[in-house]
Amino acid sequence: MSIRAARFLIVAAAGLIWLTGCSTSPKLGDAAASSDSAKSDDAPSDTTGTIVTQPAEPGPSGEPVAPLSKPGLLGDDPNDDVQRGKKYFRANNFGLAEKSFQSAVEQHPNDAEAWVGLAASYDRLHRFDLADRAYTQAERIVGHTAELLNDEGFSYMLRGDYPRAQRLLLQAQAKDPANPYVQANLQLLQDSYRDGKAVQ
Repeated sequence: MSIRAARFLIVAAAGLIWLTGCSTSPKLGDAAASSDSAKSDDAPSDTTGTIVTQPAEPGPSGEPVAPLSKPGLLGDDPNDDVQRGKKYFRANNFGLAEKSFQSAVEQHPNDAEAWVGLAASYDRLHRFDLADRAYTQAERIVGHTAELLNDEGFSYMLRGDYPRAQRLLLQAQAKDPANPYVQANLQLLQDSYRDGKAVQ
């Protein structure tokens, strides 16, 4: 496995915390790498993994001209679509969260964090058909991680499909037995089933 692929997997696995700490798993975090944000093969880097830019070219007047865009990870800008989507999601404004995440996936189709945010927004809007598509896109990027299986399990709890939710959550637990979000969702599933109350 190349160093670049290993970094992606480590960052994607470690950065899966953000959207809804009480109901779903950790999501792809601020530092989650996507292939859109991964450094290019020809860009030199220092030992910390950050991109080192070339010196500014002199402009017509001989003064150095700053680069047009600052390199960095997608999600670094507090005003980008992913960050805006997270803010709306936390405020329970799922319609605006969906719009922000939709814009993010249109601009960066290989950003798993944006796809997970879009899926979670669709879940809360009860557009489960669209949520399934977004989860599938995220899985194509990062695979069947414990975090994504947990999120899909929660999605099926929202739908009232408890047997399928349990299967997905148990798969997530098998991949990451110590994951507190998986444990919390398994408990929520058990409580909902016992009490006959739907998960909201």
